[in-house]
Amino acid sequence: MRSMPPMLRNVVIVGASAAGLATAEALRNKGYDGSLTLVGDEPYLPYDRPPLSKQVLSGAWQPERVRLRDDQAIGRLDADFQLGRHATGLDLVRRKVLLDAGDRLAYDALVIATGVTPRRLPGDDLAGVHVLRTLDDAVTLRSHLLARPKVVVVGAGFLGAEVAAVARTMGLEVTLVDPLPVPMRRQFGDRIGEFVGQLHSDHSVALRLGVGVARFLDSAGRVVAVELADGTKLDADLVVVAVGSTPATGWLADSGLPLGNGVECGARCQAAPGIYAAGDVASWHNPHFGVRMRVEHRLNATEQGMAVAAGILGEQRPFAPVPYFWSDQYDARIQAYGIFPDGADVTIVHGSPDDRSFVAAYGHEGKVVGVLGWNSHRELRKHRQLVVDHAPHPATRTPEGEQ
Repeated sequence: MRSMPPMLRNVVIVGASAAGLATAEALRNKGYDGSLTLVGDEPYLPYDRPPLSKQVLSGAWQPERVRLRDDQAIGRLDADFQLGRHATGLDLVRRKVLLDAGDRLAYDALVIATGVTPRRLPGDDLAGVHVLRTLDDAVTLRSHLLARPKVVVVGAGFLGAEVAAVARTMGLEVTLVDPLPVPMRRQFGDRIGEFVGQLHSDHSVALRLGVGVARFLDSAGRVVAVELADGTKLDADLVVVAVGSTPATGWLADSGLPLGNGVECGARCQAAPGIYAAGDVASWHNPHFGVRMRVEHRLNATEQGMAVAAGILGEQRPFAPVPYFWSDQYDARIQAYGIFPDGADVTIVHGSPDDRSFVAAYGHEGKVVGVLGWNSHRELRKHRQLVVDHAPHPATRTPEGEQ
């Protein structure tokens, strides 16, 4: 059995999330046999979030299928799950987490895995306006979609594009709104964004791009329309607001921890002595790319949780992944490795967009920093090595935004 660091008998994980679960399991697998507490603000044991906007929303999966571990696996963790509880503060001096009922949890090591919260828009508290972050959100939204409403989705990033695709596949009338000129521009730039826009147009989604939302219009407290900044009014029985998220760090505001775009950590995901962050809430320096990043994607939650557990137990290895993420929309699976900076050079290195099967390489400062595959899983796996090796970007480049 691994020798435990001295005085490590009490680990508290705030966030009963995929990242929190991965940390807990890795600690046990590496021989930690001390006290282990996971605090979660939802009443559920850890579950998988990506299926919420896909399989759960479409009805392909029953909600219980998203649970990450069965009762036996949870029991083997020998952990205290405090569910439906909120962390309200952190006392760094006394090394205690403050909870909503006024009680305090002492820790030798603390892991912050609280994820993110959806950004809101003025007026989005009207009946008929939804956000999608939790299992309850997904179940409620699906029940309302079954009533066959006229749908407006505000925000054309990952979540908004996936929700629009599910709603349209259900045969609903859908309008997708975003202030940027193409969907998923923030994620992948103009060129791939144009392909995503064409995909939705091909499936009869009405696109209102390059214009923001001015306000929601209501009747008796229920949304009836979305007014755009150009004065256009879109009739709506149901609105989904998917305009991004913010790290869930409000409970840490007075803690003294470094907070920027998330809990700011070093290369080993450590924010302060004995304090680590993992998953969507963690901002850390990734030495592979030489940049600080915060990654809101599922695989990173597991990998970072495992890295944090190793750090707690004394390993000194930096966390330097090549991030992987994906999006399913209609018959398209969009997968990506790496990072996709603004202004990157984009070159198609395999296949053709005309065939809806291709791989694109993203270049930054002459090196390949990301690769994206559209219905090209096998070829994308091969091209991932370009990112791992910091390979020179192909000489024939297409500047971002040009065809």
